[in-house]
Amino acid sequence: MSSKIIVTGAVQGRIKDVFEKISKLHTKNTFSLAIILGDIFADPTSQSLEDEQTLTSLLNGGITIPLPTYFTLGKHPLPQQIMDKLENSDDEVCPNLYFLGKRSITKTSEGLRIVTLGGSLDLEVAAGLSKEKNLPFHTEGDAKALYGANSADILVTSHWPASIRSRSSTKLPDGAEEPPSEQCVADLCSALKPRYHFSTSDQIFYEREPFFHLNKDDKSDVSSITRFISLATFNNPAKQKWLYAFTLDPNAAPPITMPPGTTVTPLANSSNKRQRLPDQNKSYSRFSQENGHHGHRPNKRARHQKAPPPGPQECFFCLSNPNLATHLITSIANDSYLTTAKGPLSTSKIYPTLDFPAHILIIPLTHSPTISSITPPETKISTYKEMQRYRHALHSLLTSYSKGALGAVTWEVSRAEGVHIHWQFLPVPNDLVRKGLVEAAFKVEAENEKYPTFKAKEIGDGVAETGDYFRVWIWRPGEGVESTLDGQEGKTGTEKSLVLPLSAEFRFDLQFGRRVMAKLLGLESRMHWKDCTQTDGEENEDAEGFKTAFKGFDFSLDES
Repeated sequence: MSSKIIVTGAVQGRIKDVFEKISKLHTKNTFSLAIILGDIFADPTSQSLEDEQTLTSLLNGGITIPLPTYFTLGKHPLPQQIMDKLENSDDEVCPNLYFLGKRSITKTSEGLRIVTLGGSLDLEVAAGLSKEKNLPFHTEGDAKALYGANSADILVTSHWPASIRSRSSTKLPDGAEEPPSEQCVADLCSALKPRYHFSTSDQIFYEREPFFHLNKDDKSDVSSITRFISLATFNNPAKQKWLYAFTLDPNAAPPITMPPGTTVTPLANSSNKRQRLPDQNKSYSRFSQENGHHGHRPNKRARHQKAPPPGPQECFFCLSNPNLATHLITSIANDSYLTTAKGPLSTSKIYPTLDFPAHILIIPLTHSPTISSITPPETKISTYKEMQRYRHALHSLLTSYSKGALGAVTWEVSRAEGVHIHWQFLPVPNDLVRKGLVEAAFKVEAENEKYPTFKAKEIGDGVAETGDYFRVWIWRPGEGVESTLDGQEGKTGTEKSLVLPLSAEFRFDLQFGRRVMAKLLGLESRMHWKDCTQTDGEENEDAEGFKTAFKGFDFSLDES
């Protein structure tokens, strides 16, 4: 079903005037929603008495917002009155006016997916993901985190994407200078391939010719066409266009023919590989506080009798989740990332040669229940290969630090009805692996639970498997081998893969892998992660300890 949408440039405090105009247009056109680009409020550092009165009137219901309206951050922080309101209102300023957050993925009741990156790039932010939700600055990590959305109907950014005017014949207004642009915004647009990309420019209206994107192999993807539009500020002296209305059907099929004037993408991706985050070696904040939406208010997510599985903004493993425990993240690569486990099974005292628990999660950036269901196919392949590369890098770390005393197990639960596939990595004394006790522990526990029999086989990304499964890799270091520093697979040991088929005929314990290892290592009291909670300080200490040790093996730091 098509939705009528109206978008405005920066309002800069002229809220009453703008919504009076929108109300008149809404009466005639019945828009589904409105989006405000840039700053909706006046600069709080130079707020006038009239600005303060406008805010008071807005918060007290004196200004009518006629339809669901969404806004993000522009150049200025939010006024203190608005920040106070948002703290207790689930991102609702007043009826029908919602804060999208600085970094968010929102799905409306019409099925429209809106991805937002507000503010300007700040290379001095001391975290991979920005932690101040109301300040107008973002990091490259914030942009990278939004890749997990996979796609977008509408992308909203405060800055232009770098090189957007390349290959375009559309001119800027006479005497106008091109607004600031950012490479991370260009990379985000290339990753999501939105149907519309909106930005803001003070005294410029600019609508570029539509452009189609390229696949990873640089082949044309004419089914993904983006229209980039930048709106001027309301009541700008140059009289440039500040209002834009259009119709969009999120379920519409790609166009059969390209619109007239369509060009190839002007966006020069920084690299097919990810850029190193400028602060990736530094600590992450406890939670990334950017606001998302969770379907608790009108015109948000459509309501169903059966709740849908969590989306990226609600998933504990998606970087776009505003409540993600980002301080646990230790490395981010092209298609996957590493994080220390919350409530780890092991502790820093269990392994004498390590100063950290080393219970690590390897997680794909794509929100998918299984590796085999990741799309497109090339992303599935690259994700699996990169996760394996992380695993081999962890093996190299253990070889270097333990001098052959530690092996490792990595397990996963792959279910079509799962939420977000991930692998759990845990060191284990090499003697237990060499004597066959690790393999025996998994087989005996499965037999005790009357599960099917484990089969020794290598299934790769699992695409050939006909059903759900539990898999465990059991690795031991080779004799007298040296560790590799790049995570590449080499002669670093021997490994066995065991696969347990899962079916609806029996109830499988999702904590099976942890339970087996807890019994084997004599850690029965730590069998459930909730019994192993740590303080923020302890979690930070463990994450920092691992990052320091892993630095020499982290291939993501060398890719640009």
